[in-house]
Amino acid sequence: MAIENKKYRDTVFRMLFNNKEHLLELYNALNGTSYTDPNALTIRTLKGNTYLDMRNDVSFILNFELNLYEHQSTICPNLPLRDLYYIASAYRKLVPSKKTYNNTMLKIPTPRFIVFYNGKAPMQDRVIYRLSDMFEKQTESPSLELIVTAYNVNEGHNTEIMAACNTLKGYSLFVSKVRKYIQEAEKNQGTGNLKSKKPSAKNNDLYKAFIASAVSRAIDECIQEDILKDFFLTYRQEVIAMSLYECTAEEIMQAREEEQYEIGQNELDDLYAWLFANGRG
Repeated sequence: MAIENKKYRDTVFRMLFNNKEHLLELYNALNGTSYTDPNALTIRTLKGNTYLDMRNDVSFILNFELNLYEHQSTICPNLPLRDLYYIASAYRKLVPSKKTYNNTMLKIPTPRFIVFYNGKAPMQDRVIYRLSDMFEKQTESPSLELIVTAYNVNEGHNTEIMAACNTLKGYSLFVSKVRKYIQEAEKNQGTGNLKSKKPSAKNNDLYKAFIASAVSRAIDECIQEDILKDFFLTYRQEVIAMSLYECTAEEIMQAREEEQYEIGQNELDDLYAWLFANGRG
């Protein structure tokens, strides 16, 4: 299994689609629309200062809709609950809570939740996640519902959408190229999966070198093949740097969970040792 770093994918996705023209192109591809004025779109992306704050990849208002677009490298059935947090935070920013006590009905933009998946685990072209599926008690008419549509944007999937959005297609091809070069580097060096090895300065430096080299080669190839050429000519160094040093909320939370598991396991081991020492094992 080849090593891979999710950071370059998150970075490039956000950089590409926080651009109004690219974002409008993606919206049109998903909805079969033909909007031409990027200024009709208002970006409302949530940008928390820390991983504990509400933050998402891209959110924007167009045609009285509040669209929340997320990039995901892992399959996650809990997306509806996460988007519930996002939309609540977004509405709080749009409408001060004191206005909700008015005796006239407020009008708020219609929410739409979209996820773009490009992890390695197999997934269908399109998957629907519902908040009601997470409820411990299932009912025919849940009082609260939130629906997330996830699109597989790996190379070879959702070809109609890719054909309608050249930016998304270019992003998919770039990710595919990075993976190819990481696999080649790992095979040539015979290193195995560095991320699964015991942490060390040497392994960490080698891992970063693999990532930097793979991202750099993929960018060169994309430029030569006119894939997101202008973007990579402008942001080449930023993409490489961020792929190495940016830490996503998802990775921080995963690290915290692993840390808590290790703490819990150590406490459990201590308990077993105490029980045996006192003749209760």
